[in-house]
Amino acid sequence: MASLRSLVKLTNSVAISTRTMASHPLAGLLGKLNHVAIATPDLKKSSDFYKNLGAKVSEAVPQKEHGVYTVFVELPNSKIELLHPFGEKSPIQAFLNKNKDGGMHHICIEVRDINEAVSAVKDKGIRTLGEKPKIGAHGKPVMFLHPKDCGGVLIELEQE
Repeated sequence: MASLRSLVKLTNSVAISTRTMASHPLAGLLGKLNHVAIATPDLKKSSDFYKNLGAKVSEAVPQKEHGVYTVFVELPNSKIELLHPFGEKSPIQAFLNKNKDGGMHHICIEVRDINEAVSAVKDKGIRTLGEKPKIGAHGKPVMFLHPKDCGGVLIELEQE
């Protein structure tokens, strides 16, 4: 009987937290996690690491306009984006200069409507890195949010 009471308490607390999250002003705006991006000084080594674990790994694609090479690692519920510098003005090179071994660069969250999402985050005082969305590595509009306004994490919003 005590375990049944514990289960009821747990169920009620989960229901309360779900309702609280659903009533958040940005509820319905943010979608699923699209990918976690990792900057790497050695794209082949990083790609091989995931291939050796059995993941489906794309070929490297140069993204000249963003100053990166991208490789996507497909997972059952998301992706990992490997980033490597492309060109002299690569923002990834600046990141790697500070983090020699590489590391997590950003997370990407899908949004239903990029323009609505950008407007909503700006209304909340969250700075964007750019005035308007650009086309990202998936060929969809994206906007990056300033990490100082996002708990120290660079966040990319991507149109679904």
